[in-house]
This record gives sequence, C-alpha cells and structure tokens, in this order.
Amino acid sequence: MEATGGQIAKETLELAFQISNMLETGLDRHTLSLLIALIDRGINPEPLSAVVRELSSPPSRTQPPSAFSSSAKP
Repeated sequence: MEATGGQIAKETLELAFQISNMLETGLDRHTLSLLIALIDRGINPEPLSAVVRELSSPPSRTQPPSAFSSSAKP
C-alpha cells in the first residue's frame, strides 16, 4: 500500500517534531508546521530562525518601558 501525500506530510512533521524535541527547541507541532510551510514556500530559513529566536527569547532589561506600562504618564 502506497502512502498518500497527506500521510507522508504527517509522518515528516512527526519526524521533524521528534528531532525538534531532541534538540530542545521548545517548538510545538503547530509552530513547527508553520515554519516548515514557510520554508517550503521559499522563505530563507536563516532569517526565519533569527526571528524565531528573537520572539522566543525573554525580553531584556535594557529595553525602554512600553507605552502601555503602568508607569507611563498620559
């Protein structure tokens, strides 16, 4: 029995998720699926990984306070 395209994609995502877990990336299946889809559509993986790292990192203490912080005056 031949695997369908959907089945192959599901198995590929599962394998990528297992590798992601071994590397302790912290990515869930849905996020990993979106990243793979972006790469499949031609997005350069290096800048994409930089964006993911930036969004995943905790905010640094050197950032100026947000305009929405409680200490901001009207």
